[in-house]
Amino acid sequence: MTAPHLAVPLDEALDQARAVADAVLFEGYVLYPYRASSAKNRMRWQFGVLVPPACTADNGEHAEQRTDLLLEPRSGDRLDAELRFLHVRRRTVERLEPDGSYTDVPGLELPDRVLVPWDEGHEERIRLHAPLAELTGEQAHTRTVTFDLPPGTEHEPVLDENGRTLGRLVRRRGRLSGEIRPYVEQLPGPYRLSRLTVTVRNTVDAPLPAHGGSRDEALPHSMIGAHLLLAVEGGRFLSMTDPPEWARPAVAGLRNENTWPVLAGPADREDVVLSSPIILEDHPALADESPGPLYDATEIDEILSLRTAALTDHEKREARGTDARAAEVIDLVDTMPEAVRERLHGAIRGLREVTGEEETGGPTSGLTLPEGSGHPWWDPQQDPEAADAPSTVSIDGEAVGAGSRVVLAPGFRRTDAQDAFLRGCRATVEAVVADLDGEVHLAVVLDDDPGNDIRRQQGRFLYFKLDEVTPLREEEP
Repeated sequence: MTAPHLAVPLDEALDQARAVADAVLFEGYVLYPYRASSAKNRMRWQFGVLVPPACTADNGEHAEQRTDLLLEPRSGDRLDAELRFLHVRRRTVERLEPDGSYTDVPGLELPDRVLVPWDEGHEERIRLHAPLAELTGEQAHTRTVTFDLPPGTEHEPVLDENGRTLGRLVRRRGRLSGEIRPYVEQLPGPYRLSRLTVTVRNTVDAPLPAHGGSRDEALPHSMIGAHLLLAVEGGRFLSMTDPPEWARPAVAGLRNENTWPVLAGPADREDVVLSSPIILEDHPALADESPGPLYDATEIDEILSLRTAALTDHEKREARGTDARAAEVIDLVDTMPEAVRERLHGAIRGLREVTGEEETGGPTSGLTLPEGSGHPWWDPQQDPEAADAPSTVSIDGEAVGAGSRVVLAPGFRRTDAQDAFLRGCRATVEAVVADLDGEVHLAVVLDDDPGNDIRRQQGRFLYFKLDEVTPLREEEP
């Protein structure tokens, strides 16, 4: 059996998978406001931390991660694997004294940045290429890849605007060793199906403080954000979340520890996998609107960009001196064109995915397209598939429509905490709308909301059911 023709070559598919893997690798690397002095940046390296075995008991971390997945070799006969992680380099700042010696200092002031002590992350890649036939049985142990990164110290001079030496940055890295152990087992049954197991383990046994030391002491000897990229060109990996029906019993017997494998690269490929310490969906992709890495994927790019733009000049100087990647974020936001900033406001992709129809002639035809976004905003007044909404509705015997004033009375059982705070507030109805199920709602703005002009301009209203409002009579106090 030959593999189907694929439009995207394997190398390009792996590059697309690496782009997503970079977001995983640097998740939480330096959080807003991107300064070492921020409390948020004093507890870092949240995901995929593999510490020395002696440090697991006291730090709540693990020394090993295991990836289990199903593989149909088909015409593929070789496994390509790439382990990626960050290796901590502990940076200190030293000032040059008049006698030529250096002294540790909490920071050095420069015109464009403030240099401070910081833990930098240096990306490491360990690769494995092996025929599948050599990953079975007793011979599999011969294909184990071991690596040993020795300790070291590096110095970087710090110069002023005239080229004179003010001090230096000292970067120290600890010893880090580990192994990648792949194994392939043919599964019984009528299908030519194999189980691929890849174990990644930290093997550092260098003397450490008693009881393994603190987490901070273990980090220089740890793999940070550890994840795997796997490829079998000409073969097929089966999805862990949506496998074929016949493969579900085999998937249920797999064991993934401290990582989760998903199909990666373009949607038409099944020969690339990203095994990540963060649970992802199959074929994850970066948002088209994202302007660049902001290192805080639990936040929204728009919010991060606006907040970063609001930092003071001194805060930006400290961020630039904290880390080179933080400096890139500051420069990215400072030079971001307004058109790019507007694209961060949001996009809707779900309608086409749910209906399965193309934009042209489909349910989204006729919807407004924000300039440069390429994605439609959903407006029930313009959607031909949406239920017709009346211009007014009757509540307590009175006609209520656009411009009517009401008192909010949200129910306690079916609303969230924010709605409960609005009970008794006065509001103005902006529109009567119907959702896709045909249920009628009132779109309102609060009378005492100072941002009503922005809400009306952007169409960001509050929505309530008809029995959650009462008409406001002018004579009521």
